[in-house]
Amino acid sequence: MTSQVSSPAEQTDGTVVGEQRKPGGAKDVRRLDRVIIRFAGDSGDGMQLTGDRFTSETASFGNDLSTLPNFPAEIRAPAGTLPGVSSFQLHFADHDILTPGDAPNVLVAMNPAALKANIGDLPRGAEIIVNTDEFTKRALQKVGYASDPLQDGSLDGYSLHPVPLTTLTVEALKEFDLSRKEAERSKNMFALGLLSWMYHRPTEGTEKFLKSKFAKKPDIAEANIAAFRAGWNFGETTEDFAVSYEVAPATKAFPVGTYRNISGNLALAYGLITASRQADLPLFLGSYPITPASDILHELSKHKNFGVRTFQAEDEIAGIGAALGAAFGGSLAVTTTSGPGVALKSETIGLAVSLELPLLVVDIQRGGPSTGLPTKTEQADLLQAMYGRNGEAPVPVVAPRTPADCFDAALEAARIALTYRTPVMLLSDGYLANGSEPWRIPDLDELPDLRVRFASGPNHTLEDGTEVFWPYKRDPQTLARPWAIPGTPGLEHRIGGIEKQDGTGNISYDPANHDFMVRTRQAKVDGIDVPDVEVDDPHGAKTLVLGWGSTYGPITAAVRRLRTAGESIAQAHLRHLNPFPRNLGTVLKGYDKVVVPEMNLGQLATLIRAKYLVDAHSYNQVNGMPFKAEQLATALKEAIDD
Repeated sequence: MTSQVSSPAEQTDGTVVGEQRKPGGAKDVRRLDRVIIRFAGDSGDGMQLTGDRFTSETASFGNDLSTLPNFPAEIRAPAGTLPGVSSFQLHFADHDILTPGDAPNVLVAMNPAALKANIGDLPRGAEIIVNTDEFTKRALQKVGYASDPLQDGSLDGYSLHPVPLTTLTVEALKEFDLSRKEAERSKNMFALGLLSWMYHRPTEGTEKFLKSKFAKKPDIAEANIAAFRAGWNFGETTEDFAVSYEVAPATKAFPVGTYRNISGNLALAYGLITASRQADLPLFLGSYPITPASDILHELSKHKNFGVRTFQAEDEIAGIGAALGAAFGGSLAVTTTSGPGVALKSETIGLAVSLELPLLVVDIQRGGPSTGLPTKTEQADLLQAMYGRNGEAPVPVVAPRTPADCFDAALEAARIALTYRTPVMLLSDGYLANGSEPWRIPDLDELPDLRVRFASGPNHTLEDGTEVFWPYKRDPQTLARPWAIPGTPGLEHRIGGIEKQDGTGNISYDPANHDFMVRTRQAKVDGIDVPDVEVDDPHGAKTLVLGWGSTYGPITAAVRRLRTAGESIAQAHLRHLNPFPRNLGTVLKGYDKVVVPEMNLGQLATLIRAKYLVDAHSYNQVNGMPFKAEQLATALKEAIDD
């Protein structure tokens, strides 16, 4: 996404880089290099919408940014309770950044539960904006506060801003014909207006968004806009906020181009559409709704004009079955799911391995096992992707590293599937899926040519001179079998899960043939052309940190911190997990120590140790949240010193 130049500012908590005192008693403006804001409240308080709008305006302003939405699994958890707290964290800066930030500089807490759930993450001196209207005796008791933290001195180490958000919102909307309950719903827009004033965010986009969102309810649209403006005006006029802040655009962080803010799931959806256009194939998605993958189904359903067909099946098995049928029929076929769905789809993935048809299986990983933590992130499906099928059923595995990189990973997964006629697993996760960052929209001439040639006639000559079509006669370079569209005259052939005879595709129980076919399918995956892994090692380090997937941001931020502190450490990150890059073994054996941070109990480390006999050291976390940069920096420093 952005330049990989080391930035000392990555390790600060919002350095003051300038201050401007306005004449005539006007409020001061303080310039910062970066800020981390967290909005928190009930799951019905609109915190995700508030954070998303602040993010959109920040992106349009030109800052680099990274976000971390965090919400409960329940559709509507009990109001005012700790399990019902929903939050949205945004890190934005005037330079290249990689993570949503370790600790917020600003917390907006809409109720006592939001304060209690998040206060532990705040450093001393952080600003806290609280909605005092919600700090009632009953609300405090509900979350276990024995006394009011706004009054008992427990928040003396912070910069506390008590604001009666609900009262101010209702007062601002008294001219509208709304009940008090309806008016109170706009308090998130009041908070958004206040924060937009504090950090000099643009406002036109949010007002335009509200008019569009409530186009059929213009009174509601105008009420929300009025609340938004009231929040802005409150910041401008109240004496409690004596300083506002500016974070300049990140003009040096981005290569020249046109950018937009994008989430991982949206980037993945756009990547799938682009792959289908570059392959000149219709795109078919067979899917069953599941958190956190459902957004891909929602997005692709909007793009029928690009030849996209989406099918919401009755269950996970039907979804992948329909997708595999579409692959047989000549479509770029996709099924999207999360870990529990992959388990249900495993038999059909094995069938796709046997049929040797291109199929993209997109797994947006979440906390497990079983239903686990539907709205939390994890990287614990790697071994399931590698081995979670009966028999020898090898499948290529690709993993994006950032939200924007999901676009490129989708193209790469499609390239492998179409070139080698195989199902491909794409492992994203909840952190990437819901998080967002700036994405440079690629030029058309930068996109790969993914066009394929379907079989059009006989491809084999029998001993008697008869020309026939053999569905399992392979390309000598890729070992891919021909892709024959049903209905093409002369290309009739069997498909099914029973073992095929080499070449003819006829049913075969011959032991030698089965051994040959198993080894051939494995050789096809082993022979996939993937780029060498690149190593970032400017100082000739003895310790290598190896990552995959969404750990890229925290690992890179931690490595930057260590190098800024004078430490020598190397970094490599894997996109291709099956097959591994051909130079990986040589790279690993070039270091005295290899550390593998993962959001699981050491699955990549297990694979690395087994394949390369390298004593890879695991550093693991499975708490449903991404790593923090400072946490990793500390662990890596200990590894260097050990």
